[in-house]
Amino acid sequence: MAIVTTPKKACAVNPLKMSQPIGGALAFMGLRGAMPLLHGSQGCTSFGLTLFVRHFKEAVPLQTTAMSEVAIVLGGYENVEQAILNIYNRTKPEIIGICSTGVTETNGDDVDAYIKLIREQHPQLAKFPLVFVSTPDFKDAFQNGWEKTVARIVEVLVEAPALEAERDPARVNVLPGCHLTPGDLDELRTILEDFGLKPSFLPDLAGSLDGHIPDEFTPTTIGGIGVDEVASMGQSSWTIAIGAQMRRAAEAMQAKTGVPFRLFERLCGLIPNDEFIAFLSEISGRPVPAKYRRQRGQLADAMLDAHFHIGGRKLAIGAEPDLLFDLSSMLHELGAQVTAAVTTTQSPVLERIGTKEVLIGDLEDLEELARTRDCDLLITHSHGRQAAARLKIPFYRAGFPMFDRIGAGHQLSVGYRGTRDAIFSIANLVIADRDENHQPTPDSWRASTPLRPGGRSFIDATERSIA
Repeated sequence: MAIVTTPKKACAVNPLKMSQPIGGALAFMGLRGAMPLLHGSQGCTSFGLTLFVRHFKEAVPLQTTAMSEVAIVLGGYENVEQAILNIYNRTKPEIIGICSTGVTETNGDDVDAYIKLIREQHPQLAKFPLVFVSTPDFKDAFQNGWEKTVARIVEVLVEAPALEAERDPARVNVLPGCHLTPGDLDELRTILEDFGLKPSFLPDLAGSLDGHIPDEFTPTTIGGIGVDEVASMGQSSWTIAIGAQMRRAAEAMQAKTGVPFRLFERLCGLIPNDEFIAFLSEISGRPVPAKYRRQRGQLADAMLDAHFHIGGRKLAIGAEPDLLFDLSSMLHELGAQVTAAVTTTQSPVLERIGTKEVLIGDLEDLEELARTRDCDLLITHSHGRQAAARLKIPFYRAGFPMFDRIGAGHQLSVGYRGTRDAIFSIANLVIADRDENHQPTPDSWRASTPLRPGGRSFIDATERSIA
């Protein structure tokens, strides 16, 4: 069992974690026609917007209440009111999701009371979906913001079904964690539909940030799950939560609608996917399609091929808790040694990571651990690229943000096929590094050739004889 520790540094020198507000804003982007609104200064929103645009390479809707120094002192009601009215009148959204920031939380703005007063003063907003989530950026991390926002969406928007209402046995709710990409959601949707199930994803980034080009420009999100579909999620037969962070939302769904849930803490690896596929077969009443039996065989073969290259390697991983647990567990099963593990926030899964210690810290801590423990591979988001260069070890990008490569939204790691692809990518990095840095060259061959009697190497003797 891993020991979870927290360093006593006064500051984060090279930050690993992203903030709660942008985690919450990203969750709102999984709803159709949504406009996320950060209640704070313009700088807070600009920073998050820059990260989103660089990661997804797409136009990202994100607005701000533009709090100034004076507004912070006097209170933010007028800024919230004006922002909501401007968004409602100009962009015609289906929902506005509001996330607080550190400055407004410190000031103590009661945004729930603001929303109540705004509804009273503006009748057109009386039934318009306005969802507020408390996400101060001076505590917790990106994963916490996502977790709180999805749970809050369930509490506010999902309607409790009537007592006599019948549930749809084919319909299932899927609550994906923030560590899953739009590509992962597409893969999960295909798997569920192959079992005859009708999934509703909350949030559904595969519909809004999967990189497709819409026929017409819209200032809000261009896809995702609709507010009406969210409201009807209580009619489903099951809720599938993916990642420990989604337990809170799944429990909120069960408490409000009575829909039972099954939590899958990870879907990267052979055994977790066996359990997932068996569960889908059970709730659908259908046998496992032949394509997934074949994909399982391909994954088993990939694990056999890759363990020759990954087994015994020392790894350094820095990621949000669920992503850290997911990747490190899969690599541990291939024989890798996770000797340096750094994460951003507390989680119940951290103690079960296959390493001696998990540090809640930053990239400086990760780099120091990787150096002192002679790691062979670094895994984290794009901000770790300089550390990998200094350590002179291969670098596998995972998590958010990933801004120095394209296709981040389509990176796949779930299911048999996604696990197979992730294994191949990591193993090929290790192979490429070995070929580049450890292959013998004519010079190294000359230096390492055993000496003949008299002190001259065989190649020297050959050259002399030719001369």
